[in-house]
Amino acid sequence: MISLDEAVTARLESHGERFEVLIDPDAALAMKRGEFEGELEDVIAAEDVFENASRGDRPAEEDLETVFGTTDPLEIIPQVVERGEIQITAEQREEMQERKHRGLVNTITRNAVNPQMDDSPHPPERIERALEEAGFQIDPMEPVENQVDDALEALRPVIPIRFEEVTMAVQLPADYAGSGQARVREFGDLEREEWQNDGSWVGVLTFPAGLQNDLYELVNEVTSGEGDARVIKDKDELRTR
Repeated sequence: MISLDEAVTARLESHGERFEVLIDPDAALAMKRGEFEGELEDVIAAEDVFENASRGDRPAEEDLETVFGTTDPLEIIPQVVERGEIQITAEQREEMQERKHRGLVNTITRNAVNPQMDDSPHPPERIERALEEAGFQIDPMEPVENQVDDALEALRPVIPIRFEEVTMAVQLPADYAGSGQARVREFGDLEREEWQNDGSWVGVLTFPAGLQNDLYELVNEVTSGEGDARVIKDKDELRTR
């Protein structure tokens, strides 16, 4: 379950009665779009149906039977959400907008590069400033992934940007290969790997181009600065140092 502070009220008025449930706002929006795939118990603040949630008043069981054909809250809650309206306070809307704004910046930072600077990643601060300059406002009622294309369209007149994947070859010296390769291989899609005669490990990974610096940092961390990572154009290129 979630806390009351995290929940919004979904309200349905039917047969002259009012029914309210307390639920996570993103889960409620996903239910209305028919896209919710989680566990209901994880996204509600109370396994209950209210007549007035703020006062804790509950409807009569016969009213639940009349409107929903059951008195089971777990069967009723999705119906209230799907058929009713989501009540979001100004404070909740502001919090949702800020959270989704951070998610948008993170998504763009992970995937975007600057084509005028040898496809180097854009730092988050630059994306933040460019979104502000472009006047882009994220919709708190829509998933972040549905708004990325619109954000890119708004950004392109402000900064050179495009979404791209990058392929990089990583070499880990023998002293670090055993433990290090397990962490590196999880970083992206492992295209190819080879264990060298000297015990070192070489892998070729493809991942969002905005994460290049993160990979450099990971390789330095797991090898104490003795590893090597470089962008390659040919995935069959596995030359060692």
